[in-house]
Amino acid sequence: MNIWEGLCQKDEQTIFRLRGLFEQYGYRRFQMSKFEEYDFYAENRRFLTTKNIITFQGLQGQLLALKPDVTLSIIKHTKGNYDVPERVYYNENIYRARKGDGEYKEIMQVGLEYIGEVDDYATSEVVLLAKKSIDSISSHGVLNLSHMGFVQGLLEETGANTAVYQKLLACIGEKNPHGIRKLCLEHHIAEQCTQALCDMTALHGTLAEVLPLAKKLSCNEKTAQAIAELESLEENLRVCIYDHGVFLDFSLVNDTDYYNGIIFQGFIQGIPASVLSGGRYDHLVHKCGKQADAIGFAVYMDMLERFDERNKTYDVDTLLLCDDKTDTVEKLRAVQMLQSMGLSVAVQKKDDGRLQYRKLCQLGESGVEVIG
Repeated sequence: MNIWEGLCQKDEQTIFRLRGLFEQYGYRRFQMSKFEEYDFYAENRRFLTTKNIITFQGLQGQLLALKPDVTLSIIKHTKGNYDVPERVYYNENIYRARKGDGEYKEIMQVGLEYIGEVDDYATSEVVLLAKKSIDSISSHGVLNLSHMGFVQGLLEETGANTAVYQKLLACIGEKNPHGIRKLCLEHHIAEQCTQALCDMTALHGTLAEVLPLAKKLSCNEKTAQAIAELESLEENLRVCIYDHGVFLDFSLVNDTDYYNGIIFQGFIQGIPASVLSGGRYDHLVHKCGKQADAIGFAVYMDMLERFDERNKTYDVDTLLLCDDKTDTVEKLRAVQMLQSMGLSVAVQKKDDGRLQYRKLCQLGESGVEVIG
């Protein structure tokens, strides 16, 4: 251990490494106020991961909010446009209700945003930086990719109304083919569309493995464009010798009102949730009146507080319960999905108390459910 490592806490070391990484690619630090006008966040509430916002009255009588999100603040103040892009990174405190007990917490968030013309290079650069960020935190990390254009393209072929569209999107996110079939049957959606959605939901693997299979499902200009973007990204990452630990999983979905292209999440072994999240969000930038596109990601430092490779006090991250009626293929798919998140998995019929685990899950008709 060097002197710097001895003086710095683990989270400080992580922030220091990430800042150095971002600056190597020309990103400059963006600093902002701790609060913004509440109306700005209220107008874009759907983009926020929290619905609870801490507010107070300013000296001039306006309603202000403690910052629940950094990306929105950057978009509001950015000068980036199609002609001159802006590359910024940040390490800022945000204020959100904590999961579990619902209490408010000050959370350090580190991330970056590329605002301007998001071309093939910009997309590859940001995805590469996301994977390098995960690797700087843990040697056991993965990055899961998806493309909202491909998902939207297949959903549009169904002709479903907005309500059904959103329900189908939720089923895709849950890897729930039974729910997809039920909805499609109820609303008289063609079998070809139904099967394509189910097949897409089951796809998971490396870009090289999955893209040929996804290409067979392509059915319109939107899906074809998404495949072309993913193929280009796969080639770029491979040339950089950085395609290891990168997987394609179309069950990773997000709000279509904001996200329109590649999206991704990063996982490390030992934490049963994403520690990094990002993607392309042109719609949000346009909604804010900016002449630019945007792509970026954030690393959640509060999730990393739970992580310590040196002091593992459990046998497995996830104990997955399955009964004798569960199909072997479904078991294997569920295990593969959980492992793609950086989790170790043990499959048993019941919890006999011999294994120490972080999460107890059950595989049923609706997919993997956390039960303890």
